[in-house]
Amino acid sequence: MGRPSKFTLKLADLICERLSDGESLRTICEDDDMPNRSAVFRWLAAHESFRSQYAHARESQADTLADEILDLADRLRLGIKTTTKPNGDTETVEGDMVERAKLQIEARKWLAGKLRPKVYGDKVHQEVTGSDGAALTVIVKRYGDV
Repeated sequence: MGRPSKFTLKLADLICERLSDGESLRTICEDDDMPNRSAVFRWLAAHESFRSQYAHARESQADTLADEILDLADRLRLGIKTTTKPNGDTETVEGDMVERAKLQIEARKWLAGKLRPKVYGDKVHQEVTGSDGAALTVIVKRYGDV
């Protein structure tokens, strides 16, 4: 049996549920019982209700990713790290995999910020002032004025 390529509400619901739970579309579509990504994109173009459902699932996914950040930061994850020194010797250390957790946290922060920028995006505040913080002076020149 081939991969499903025909749109059904059941498949749409399952895809959106898994997105909401934090899975990527790529991972979901790797399953044999799921459509490939191009089929999902065709469905999004063709079915307005699926587009809306998908958008809400992506927002929920951002919330899930944000929740995972705290778990990653709080969880101790023991592992083994092997480093090769310039002289060829290797050093093996067992301990908390802090670098891995940092990478996972940063990836989730970035993606959550892209999926829900108003909630998880960086706040940017710009202010334009004159020298030493003074108000700007606007000079209007009319055509023909020198």
